[in-house]
Amino acid sequence: MLSVFSLYPTYRIFVVFLVSLVLTMVALPFWIRILRHREVGQQVRADGPQGHLVKQGTPTMGGLVILVMMALSVFVAGFPSPALILLVAATLLTGVLGFIDDISKVVKKRSLGLTPLQKMIAQTIIAIAFCLLAVNWIGISPIVTIPIANYPLDLGVWTTIIPIGNGISIPWLYVIFVFLLIAGFSNAVNLTDGLDGLAGGTVMVVMLVMAGIAFSLNQGDVALFAVAAAGACVGFLWFNCYPASIFMGDTGSLALGTAFAGLAVLTKTEVFSIIIGGLFVAEACSVIIQVVYYHFKKKRIFLMAPLHHHYEKKGWSEPQVVIRFWIISGLLAGLGFALFFLGSM
Repeated sequence: MLSVFSLYPTYRIFVVFLVSLVLTMVALPFWIRILRHREVGQQVRADGPQGHLVKQGTPTMGGLVILVMMALSVFVAGFPSPALILLVAATLLTGVLGFIDDISKVVKKRSLGLTPLQKMIAQTIIAIAFCLLAVNWIGISPIVTIPIANYPLDLGVWTTIIPIGNGISIPWLYVIFVFLLIAGFSNAVNLTDGLDGLAGGTVMVVMLVMAGIAFSLNQGDVALFAVAAAGACVGFLWFNCYPASIFMGDTGSLALGTAFAGLAVLTKTEVFSIIIGGLFVAEACSVIIQVVYYHFKKKRIFLMAPLHHHYEKKGWSEPQVVIRFWIISGLLAGLGFALFFLGSM
């Protein structure tokens, strides 16, 4: 099997995608039954759309199955590289953070779990550790490329070398940038996860694009990770499509956001990822704009934030919002994909 994979790397990609998809689809019904038996359900925002109140009690933490099946499937095709180990570790650690957040919501019987400060401290530790290991263990350069202009921006100009072993490099500006990228996308995907199938579908789209980029760069193991995530999301969507039988919860959304940002760092598409994951950026920005504008003007720009709730308030049905946001996500991901290849020509 390993010799076949080495001869046909595309075959290896498809196998991992299918394995992740099938494992997720097989495991989720059992997980749903366990959650229902233990009455572990979603706590719906009281100030959210009234139509969402019927979702109260729907099993949550489906992201746990997504993450476990992702991690299992990437090891099917051979031994992992340092880059793959780093991606899986960062994703699972963020998943643990999300799991703790989900559990606290269930225990407290409210839609708010860990405090924002608690989440941010944990995300900061994970992001900084990921960046330092990427630079010192994987050999990632602290230089980012600006799309279209193809201009290299050196974020390693302010670097401290700690004389331990061969020296530990701390490129301070790049560490800050990677932190913002990981924490930003982690929370952005979390904000996007507000409608049945929305986060799962959009993450699937961007992961397939990241897999294509990684494969074109001959980063086979990184591509495997991306297609494993995409496959798990497809399997999850079978049960998460409207009306959802299970939600991914913070366990899935926070971790998948970290996974996407981590892929961007290891493929050196950090700035391109802002376009590829443009829908997540728009969802996060809608919340920031709403909060800041209301603070100063005591008025709201959007009928409700995040952005998907605004269109629900405007009369779009939940499936309409989800499908249209999938299309927008696909267009943005395609644009980022095209810009990346134009810059590499």
